[in-house]
Amino acid sequence: MMYKVEKFKTKNYTVVNGDCLDYLSQIPDNSIDLILTDPPYNIAQYSTGNIDLPGRTALNNDLAEWDLEPIEPAKLLADFKRILKPDGNIFAFTSYNLMGKWHAAFDSEFDTFQFFVWHKTNPAPKIYKNGFLNSCEMIVCMWNKGHKWNFTTQNEMHNFFQSPICMRPERLSNPKHPAQKPVALLEHIINIASNEGDVVFDPFMGVGSAGVAALKNGRKYIGIEIERNYFEAAVKRIDGVENKND
Repeated sequence: MMYKVEKFKTKNYTVVNGDCLDYLSQIPDNSIDLILTDPPYNIAQYSTGNIDLPGRTALNNDLAEWDLEPIEPAKLLADFKRILKPDGNIFAFTSYNLMGKWHAAFDSEFDTFQFFVWHKTNPAPKIYKNGFLNSCEMIVCMWNKGHKWNFTTQNEMHNFFQSPICMRPERLSNPKHPAQKPVALLEHIINIASNEGDVVFDPFMGVGSAGVAALKNGRKYIGIEIERNYFEAAVKRIDGVENKND
């Protein structure tokens, strides 16, 4: 399906309201330093409905309609390889049901395929106490030899980051994105896997958290988002950081 594309561009960022699968071909070869993205996990298909929590808002277990659209990592491979600089990195959030697809598509195409874990210190409670709390999310990481990497100290370079889930006032209430990631987590990745002045690209922009993290740390940013309300929220957030920097 083709969507009407709207672009908003400044000296430090470009954001597009459209389908990334349609727009990726317009990004020049070898122009991106870091692909940092959070595609849909396609877990809504396993939902059994929202879960009532005593004294709290019901847990949104249905996510959103956009999570029902199948994501095939193999469809991203050719363009990701084409637009990424030889010393660039890829970090993509994913879930258990898609990890194998990412590995099948990308492992043989890069020198390294690893994973990174985000541990949430305040995950949703397990009301029925019949399994583990969903306290971890996976991020697949790909790069080639000679990739840029800002290694600090051994005890700071674990493939693990611990933080609360995105909460107010950082978390938006309108529009509310069920998968909004905390800026601190994205800043951690950006500072390790890119340098100041580099271009960070997110083809599944959501409400623009990666763009906020990029501009806060002296990077440039390109983002694509198909949902109009998320796109508008992202422009407002990212533009706020740029105006503050200026």
